[in-house]
Amino acid sequence: MFHQIWAALLYLCGILLNSIYQCPEYSQLTTQGVDGKEFPEPHLGRWYFIAGAAPTKEELVTFDTVDNIVFNMATGSAPMKLQLRATIRMKNGLCVPRKWIYHLTEESTDLRTEGRPDMKTKLFSSSCPDGIMLKESGQGYERFLLYNRSPHPPEKCVKEFQSLTFCLDFKAFLRTPRNQEACELSSN
Repeated sequence: MFHQIWAALLYLCGILLNSIYQCPEYSQLTTQGVDGKEFPEPHLGRWYFIAGAAPTKEELVTFDTVDNIVFNMATGSAPMKLQLRATIRMKNGLCVPRKWIYHLTEESTDLRTEGRPDMKTKLFSSSCPDGIMLKESGQGYERFLLYNRSPHPPEKCVKEFQSLTFCLDFKAFLRTPRNQEACELSSN
């Protein structure tokens, strides 16, 4: 009898704690962007990849050999397009350039990657100053990525990102080590 009462009491305490503790809020950016500016203007320019989170390690395997990544987001050659250029510093020291074209979605910040119809990218605000989160999903993967204007954001920002994504059941976490200098970002 005592064990049943104790189990019921623990169960009720668990329900109470779950109702009190909820995942922190994060909000998807809108086409008005931040501070009333039109999207994507506040998001153009240089960004550093800081960390990623996913339900499983396999969804982050792309970043296992990466030391650091620097990106540049610019307006594309046509309306509703953004050009993303990156240089990836591999752990072995090599620099690997990459380019993507994003297509903006009407009335939202959802992005579609040219040549990858299965891939969907959503932009989210971050509690970190000068930070932004992306949620990428495609065939067989889903991950949150943290970017910042600084290559070394406050530690608090990374911890908040990790806490939020863990709460959302994204248990695998990866942070770029940044042991080497970032590669030069080409201008073309």
